[in-house]
Amino acid sequence: MIRRLPPLSALRAFEAAARHGSFKRAASELAVTPTAVSHQIRALEEHVGIALFERRTRQVVLTDAGAQLYPVLRDGFDAFAEVIERLTRRRSRAQVTISATIAFTARWLVPRVTAFRALHPNIDLQLQASDEVVNLDSVGVDIAIRYGTGPYPSFSVTPLFADRFAPVFNPMLKVASVADFAQWPLIDFQWRRRHPDNPTWSRWFAEAGLPEPREPAQLRFSDESHAIQAAVAGQGIALASLALVKDELAAGQLVQPFGPLIAGFRHHVLTRPGESAPEIAATVQWLQAEAAVALYP
Repeated sequence: MIRRLPPLSALRAFEAAARHGSFKRAASELAVTPTAVSHQIRALEEHVGIALFERRTRQVVLTDAGAQLYPVLRDGFDAFAEVIERLTRRRSRAQVTISATIAFTARWLVPRVTAFRALHPNIDLQLQASDEVVNLDSVGVDIAIRYGTGPYPSFSVTPLFADRFAPVFNPMLKVASVADFAQWPLIDFQWRRRHPDNPTWSRWFAEAGLPEPREPAQLRFSDESHAIQAAVAGQGIALASLALVKDELAAGQLVQPFGPLIAGFRHHVLTRPGESAPEIAATVQWLQAEAAVALYP
């Protein structure tokens, strides 16, 4: 729909004059001359074809038509001002976007957001969860958390922590020894990147000095978080990152009575080289501090 509206300057002049009851005071607010205000309102009256003010000595009074138009414009301009102020205030707050895998975001970052907000109430965190590798040069991401061996050329890299994996399961399974593993499905998830050092069940059995069961993992997920949830639900025994199941171990929802613990890869914090924004530096420091606090129970 095409809106056939008079010029915005004429509407602003009318609203200010109606609010002040004076062309002179309206002119002072709008930083123009009273004559300019008078011309703008005259043009508006010509546009609508009806008088909007009664001109009196040192005073202007709204006509019935002007009294109908004024509250509509007043409320409209108030709404404009409120939204613009809110957008400006939001833009003035610092914002940091972190990209990480779905599992790391859900199980490590999200539980710590409240602590971050308490420490940095003026920084808004935006968490971008994706198992696809993002390009910091082409998307609106300030920090990327990468899991692997590196190297990560062209970025500033801050090591976060190395991961460890071990079998975990719901205590209701009553697994008393490794021999009892045969009674329950082995839960696994699909690593997106093939690497000989991936923490897999085959590697765990090899490092434990035990023969691998003839049947491979019987319950496989595409996402690490789902594998952990299945273990919590008592659906089997998962080879899980101890950093990502720390809360479940502490709460007794999962237990980890058997070794060995096998090494995973290291999490790294990546930022653009030369990045100097204080909110990004503060977020990186917070990530380091959180990583340093008792990763494992």
